[in-house]
Amino acid sequence: MCGIVGIVGKSDVNVTLYDALTVLQHRGQDSAGIVTCDNNGLFHQHKANGLVRDVFRRRNMEALVGNMGIGHVRYPTAGSSSPDLAQPFYVNSPYGISLAHNGNLTNTEQLSEELYKADLRHLNTDSDTEVLLNIFAHELQSLGKLRPSEKDIFAAVKAVHRRCRGGYAACALIADYGVLGFRDPMGIRPVVYGEKDTPQGKEYMIASESVALSVMGFRLVRDLEPGEALYIDVDGKVHSCQCADAPQLAPCIFEHVYFARPDSIIDGVSIYKARLRQGERLAEKVMRLRPDHDIDVVIPIPDTSRVAAQAMAQTLGVKFREGLMKNRYIGRTFIMPGQKMRARSVRRKLNAIDLEFKGKNVMLVDDSIVRGTTCRQIIEMAREAGANKVYFASAAPPVRHPNVYGIDMPSADELIAYNRTPDEIGELIGADWLVYQDLKDLVSSSAEGNPDIERFECSVFEGEYITGDVDQSYLDHIHDLRNDATRNQQDTILDADSTVI
Repeated sequence: MCGIVGIVGKSDVNVTLYDALTVLQHRGQDSAGIVTCDNNGLFHQHKANGLVRDVFRRRNMEALVGNMGIGHVRYPTAGSSSPDLAQPFYVNSPYGISLAHNGNLTNTEQLSEELYKADLRHLNTDSDTEVLLNIFAHELQSLGKLRPSEKDIFAAVKAVHRRCRGGYAACALIADYGVLGFRDPMGIRPVVYGEKDTPQGKEYMIASESVALSVMGFRLVRDLEPGEALYIDVDGKVHSCQCADAPQLAPCIFEHVYFARPDSIIDGVSIYKARLRQGERLAEKVMRLRPDHDIDVVIPIPDTSRVAAQAMAQTLGVKFREGLMKNRYIGRTFIMPGQKMRARSVRRKLNAIDLEFKGKNVMLVDDSIVRGTTCRQIIEMAREAGANKVYFASAAPPVRHPNVYGIDMPSADELIAYNRTPDEIGELIGADWLVYQDLKDLVSSSAEGNPDIERFECSVFEGEYITGDVDQSYLDHIHDLRNDATRNQQDTILDADSTVI
């Protein structure tokens, strides 16, 4: 999962891009990058591994001149964190194009071969972002226009949609021409745009989440429709076009569970209210299963589950307490590249307040359970803090299948819910009782926010991949890329590289 932003302004956009990326930092902590374009059509770029605040220094910001630009924060979808994979990517032909991407293409290998053998384009990395950029660049170049119009740009996006499969939201900067945003035909990955009035005229922003707009003073205009492209030219004129043959909105529901900030609105759904409803429905399930429950207190596992836990406590009529304090300088353990790194980060990240646990029957609430590493250690912490009984609730259903649309889920056999019942999982993580959200309740929690959404992308829960091109051979392939044995080898290499002799 990554964060993208693009701006067409009336003055230098470097600081606004930087600030927007800090707002989107939760979407990726591996690397960050910005590319701007000045009045002479020259690109200025800086990108590197690390958090936004660490990647950009004053000298870098001063060099990023121009009224147009795009930015990106990344987390690796296959475990690799090479500096070469930091985005945005760039090609010099045609015109000069830089592109940032959130999501994952499921036919990358096929496209890479086509680019080499038929399109005569060279790829320098194994990143699907570089593939997406070169597909777009090739299709735009094939039109043979000295100066492309918005119709030409949209024609190239239409060709991208015909060739590419998967979930993707992209933001591209075309030298001297403008900023382009486009979204996959099923709207799996989110992207919005907004505007702001300035004394010099209107400025426009495209971003992964609406919170980036609101924090920077932009008004949310709307989400891009599935398959839609939005082009803002250098003069600030907005052009849009539906570029997919059969678009169908099916947004990723895991955005609502974990990735998106609660103060964002995606496809008309308030993430905050969706998570409130998740907590309410989870409490209703608890009361159905155990009407005489003995829960004394509900404690969230910070931060993503806090809203659901508050609603759950209120619905159950029990106390809500903050019993776990978070070290905010530790990254999100879910998106860390290897099991070794995830495991050693949990206790550095969280510390229990003994007074909230001692002698109590505690209901811990998390947004989801993926590998079980984090919740197992937190349950141990709760017992060490003196809890009488430790119950555990997941605001999402069991995660039984890998994600192929841009979330770095492990292969199925590394998911704790794979081929296990909730009781078996509860025993493995050490809980006295484990309760999962039902999928229908999760879906209704989001659908209530926008009844026009007829379907959500729920593959991690139900194993149905909506693009229709994911088979076992592809799942085997991503297993080889994502399994913890591979990542632990990477951790060993990193540890060796950092040893001082």
